[in-house]
Amino acid sequence: MLFVRQINSYAYNTTPTEAIVVLTGGRNRIDEGIYLLKSGIGQRLFISGVSKKTTMFDIENKTHIKNFNRSRVELGYNAENTIGNAAEIKQWVEKNKISSLRLVTSNYHMPRAMEEIAVHNLNTRVIPHPVYSEKVARQWWKSSGTFKLLAEEYNKFLYTYLNHRIKYIGD
Repeated sequence: MLFVRQINSYAYNTTPTEAIVVLTGGRNRIDEGIYLLKSGIGQRLFISGVSKKTTMFDIENKTHIKNFNRSRVELGYNAENTIGNAAEIKQWVEKNKISSLRLVTSNYHMPRAMEEIAVHNLNTRVIPHPVYSEKVARQWWKSSGTFKLLAEEYNKFLYTYLNHRIKYIGD
């Protein structure tokens, strides 16, 4: 399955970007974003899809990484799904005149997230930075939970990909 091969073969890219963008919803994503910010690989951090009840204080308490510069972190409260993430990121990128960003999300979510963001942010260079979860089995065919997760995500990606292509054909 090409999809599974793709999501398990992202190369780590150390190219610095102006910003790091984290999509909420998966294990260790926010920790990874804060780690990247502290390491200097990005100048700012935007966390998209944050619950309206969540504060920066909550983020600081939940992360395993301490002593990061809060003034370089912004929270986005408008997104409720991947399409919403892309729209929220577009607004933030335009407002802050960002030309390059590192996208942090789960490896299985990366193809669909990249597709949505590409449609919304055509002038922004996006570097994928996948987070691999120990709960997602590499031998996906041996785990019914992982098989189901990957099948659902592949179907969502396929729908998104084809939907974007059909829209352009009709224009």
